Amino acid sequence: MSIWSSIIGGAAGGAILGGPIGAIIGAVAGHYIGKKMTDGAGVGTEQITFTIGVIVLSAKMAKADGHVSREEIDAFKQAFQVPDGEMKNVARVFNMARKEATGFEPYARQLAKLFRDKPAMLEELLCILFHIARADNVIHPAELNFLKTVSDLFGFSAAEFDRIRAENLGPDKADPYEILGINRTARDKEIKSAYRKLIKEHHPDLLASQGLPPEFIEIANEKLSVINVAYDRIEKERGMK
Repeated sequence: MSIWSSIIGGAAGGAILGGPIGAIIGAVAGHYIGKKMTDGAGVGTEQITFTIGVIVLSAKMAKADGHVSREEIDAFKQAFQVPDGEMKNVARVFNMARKEATGFEPYARQLAKLFRDKPAMLEELLCILFHIARADNVIHPAELNFLKTVSDLFGFSAAEFDRIRAENLGPDKADPYEILGINRTARDKEIKSAYRKLIKEHHPDLLASQGLPPEFIEIANEKLSVINVAYDRIEKERGMK
């Protein structure tokens, strides 16, 4: 069973999750998704909560921007492997989140609390939002402000946000040093250390073990590729060995 069918289908049952995420799922599906969720097919609490967070914050970001472009919808469907038959489930959550009066802050705060011991998961969620925002080839000021506020609520520093933003611009548009979160004056040893730390913390296999649904792994692979390309550029520039 895919994550998309699980978010609405009621296969996940269990104790009440609560908070704004639990409330919006209750409003859409008629029941709450809980802390001990599992459908017996590997779809558990972290995966469903993460996915709901992606959909809800995407909807709130679209609201902040003032419109939802065709490119953003296509990017969401294609990048996150949403089958045609499951789009209605995603649309239900998306439309509920977009229309209800609660701001995005309570959702971001709940996600920050739920994944407080897994900052790489929060960073991955932020990267997914960047991916959607740039689907129309431009990140609008309202979207960037939204992303910065979400980053703050997730507990990332200004320097960490700058690194995440650079990673999501890609190696061709961003300074490779900024992508690795280091200064150009850093020594080779510091550069290697920063690179290895990022690769270790954001490896798709590690993220999957922390609850990243398989449907989002491609975005994690893209992030890893950008980090590798940035390091390769610095390595060649410096003649590092």
